[in-house]
Amino acid sequence: MNRLLRTPNLIFIALFQVLLRYCVILPILQSEGIEPIMEHWQFAILIFATVCLAAAGNVINDYFDIYIDRINRPDTIVVDERISRRNVILIHVILTLMGVFSGLYISFVTRREAYVLLFLGVAVLLWFYSTHFKRQMLVGNLVVALLTALMVYVVISAEYSFMRVRGLSSLIETSPACAQAWSYTTMYAFFAFILNFAREMIKDIEDVEGDSQYGCRTMPVMAGVENTKHIVTALHALTLLLLWIIYFFSESVRGHVYFIYYLLFLLTLPIIVNTILLYRASTSRQVHRSSVISKLTMLSGVLTTLYFYLL
Repeated sequence: MNRLLRTPNLIFIALFQVLLRYCVILPILQSEGIEPIMEHWQFAILIFATVCLAAAGNVINDYFDIYIDRINRPDTIVVDERISRRNVILIHVILTLMGVFSGLYISFVTRREAYVLLFLGVAVLLWFYSTHFKRQMLVGNLVVALLTALMVYVVISAEYSFMRVRGLSSLIETSPACAQAWSYTTMYAFFAFILNFAREMIKDIEDVEGDSQYGCRTMPVMAGVENTKHIVTALHALTLLLLWIIYFFSESVRGHVYFIYYLLFLLTLPIIVNTILLYRASTSRQVHRSSVISKLTMLSGVLTTLYFYLL
């Protein structure tokens, strides 16, 4: 079941949202005397909705990828091997309903009808991602990257929606703290987008054999593995460039004396090493190692929230 649900990925999502709220957004707001309106248990429901929808997407993705996975990763197949297809669909439906109805609760208490479309739209998008989008060049990569960025934005969006219910709309629009919290969230959402975009292409390189046999039009299949590596390298270079620009031009970031070591050894160096390893990779196992390093680098990025909070 852990393999089907991708439990470590779900824990990562929940951790990211928790750290973003309690280590970035709330401290910034409280520095100006703005106390949170959303209760802890309500935020837990928001996380539950996000995690359920992500898990549902993982389940249905394995369902439709069963034949491709028999080529790319035969030792990790769950569908039909450990869990029947009927039960996999049932699990997907249950997780989707739990995620959507939890999201509908958030929509009801915040009086934001847009959240109804948001959570329903995510569920539908994940279905079509598994059936169509992931087999199209760049489309599937962009969908996953955008949904990852959305996972970040929904935290501050819900926070401000609860404030608006209490009549604090003008405070959100005029408070420097609210603007700063939104800016920091945007920064994390952007880096989540670009790093996930790069990692999805790395995963496509890893899966190129099975994808090519079943007619998938992913970037490595259509443009070649080497060209895909060039694109990943460009995304990594852009990430590093923007990270160092933020460091040198943001006084609040540069004010943390030891952050330069964090930036150098836990973000910059892993990205450079990963790029080199990816270029040298010639087997699926070696490319998978690059994918794992990408995930660990993203974890380092997420943990910067804890670093700033503690120091």
